[in-house]
Amino acid sequence: MISSQPAHNATFLGLDPVLLSVVLLVGTFIILLSEKFNRTVVALIGAGLVILSGVLTQQQAITGIDFNTIGLLTGMMIIVAITRLTGLFELVAIWAVHLVKGDPRGVLIVLSLVTAVFSAFLDNLTTVLLVVPIVMLIVDKLEVSPYPFLISQILASNIGGTATLIGDPPNILIGSATGFTFSDFLINLGPVVLVLLVIATLVQYFFVGKTLQTSDENRQRVMRFRPADSIQDVTLLIFSLVVLFGVIAGFMIGEHSGIPPGTIAMFGAAVLLLLSGIGKDAEFQGKRVREAFMEVEWGALFFFIGLFILVTGVEHTGILGMLGEHLIQMTGGDSQTTTYSVLWLAAITSAAIDNIPFVTTMIPLVESMEASLGGAAAVEPVWWSLALGACLGGNGSLIGAAANVMVAGLSERAGYPLSFIGFIKIGLPVMFVTVFIANIYLYLVFF
Repeated sequence: MISSQPAHNATFLGLDPVLLSVVLLVGTFIILLSEKFNRTVVALIGAGLVILSGVLTQQQAITGIDFNTIGLLTGMMIIVAITRLTGLFELVAIWAVHLVKGDPRGVLIVLSLVTAVFSAFLDNLTTVLLVVPIVMLIVDKLEVSPYPFLISQILASNIGGTATLIGDPPNILIGSATGFTFSDFLINLGPVVLVLLVIATLVQYFFVGKTLQTSDENRQRVMRFRPADSIQDVTLLIFSLVVLFGVIAGFMIGEHSGIPPGTIAMFGAAVLLLLSGIGKDAEFQGKRVREAFMEVEWGALFFFIGLFILVTGVEHTGILGMLGEHLIQMTGGDSQTTTYSVLWLAAITSAAIDNIPFVTTMIPLVESMEASLGGAAAVEPVWWSLALGACLGGNGSLIGAAANVMVAGLSERAGYPLSFIGFIKIGLPVMFVTVFIANIYLYLVFF
């Protein structure tokens, strides 16, 4: 139970701060769902109104911003932006095509697995941005329908990104809030993700892949792509790989020395920026830095900042604590029932709305349950259920995750718009099956 009510600031016209904060948060979410305005602008206006209305002071708003998450995302975006210049991602995709000798069904599976692995260690949004254009080029040469490939990219990116701290934005948010490390995510979520990938791969191979047929001439056409021709800068490739592996190792080492992953990612980005300009003049170095920063998704970062402030406003008024108590009452204070409830709530809600704002709102709600459930150990399965539900629930619809929206945008630009209903017919059943398996996994591991 909450022992005392938080001290409220003086609000605009003396309005009830609890009601005002909820109206601002819900109103912002409704406008976001309409998709009629840029989501970053909407989030920032909502955040500004939280401060201007008096729900939070500017200092309280700034304190509510999770700079570890912002730093982690920014650092990884810079590292990927520089690595992209080397041609590494094109090399891997072409190598995958050669591995299956241009067979469309094999290409579908191998590229899905490539996306799943990249999504775990880079982040799924960046991965689809890098891989989908290459996929479109390959399917064009094979003269097969791009839709099975596009849908498989979405499914693989969301499943693969579930495995690690940096794989999906909801995991980054949860890790930053709880202190769960890179190893914690990999150990607790990696096994079930591996099972889900195997199942998704088999389904695609036997039910989707069998519809993909092409001529020997088309297969020979894609086999003419040479992996070695993709590499643009060998030295930069070596630097990029060293830094990338160093950053991932740093995530694991940092968890034992108290160094946050945001610091490690930003330091790795700075080192790679330095290495990429070695032996070049000041003009080149300046240009390289500007180009790397232009590749950073600043809109996404400021979207996060706006959401952090909006949720801090609601949290400050104490409403999330009250909702947490209500959920505890509904589940009888039982950790197992609460875990399953959060898993399915997260999955279904994340299929309906972007999982990032949902998880941002849920984090302080779950934090408020810790004492009622019996401490940190009792609430740990709830955190993993939130991560699994939010990430896997993203496969439920085209707006369920940022990676989905990115793939839809890229496909529409290429002249192959993804149908919202068409995707749901495949994505929603996959979501329910994977979440059901995740439910079984949580039972076996924790209960």
